[in-house]
Amino acid sequence: MGNPPDRSALGVLGVVGIPDYAARVSGCVFCGIVAGEVPAFVVADEPDGMAFLDTRPVFKGHVLVVPRAHLVTLDTLPAEVLPGYFRLVQRIIVAVETGLGSGGTFVAVNNKVSQSVPHLHTHVVPRTKGDGLRGFFWPRTRYADDAEAEGVARRIAAALA
Repeated sequence: MGNPPDRSALGVLGVVGIPDYAARVSGCVFCGIVAGEVPAFVVADEPDGMAFLDTRPVFKGHVLVVPRAHLVTLDTLPAEVLPGYFRLVQRIIVAVETGLGSGGTFVAVNNKVSQSVPHLHTHVVPRTKGDGLRGFFWPRTRYADDAEAEGVARRIAAALA
């Protein structure tokens, strides 16, 4: 997978040349994860975004992809960041399917309504035929323990390599 980017080179977790892209909001759990202040099972750490396991996954291997800056909705993502951000989403889709052997993925972005954390994030949820997910009903599950979550995160991260 390679080494994650040197965060110090990004200044305050920003991207050079994009005004206000380094903005973080105190108390935002996703800003805390990006800053390394809140623990998470990270599967990818790149200049245009970070991907980590959802702590309340629809299915095990449910990954959230977030931009480094505190942006609430997709329409506020700077055009300069959009290609890299969605390349990361595409890579996570392939990694989830390959690393976990899922039959496909469900990819979603909630803008405001149903957005549990007001920081832009893209859900990548592993799917299998007959998994019970119908429409937009999202039942939640939990990992048995941190070791199980770490194992799932490692499988996804290994598939990114």
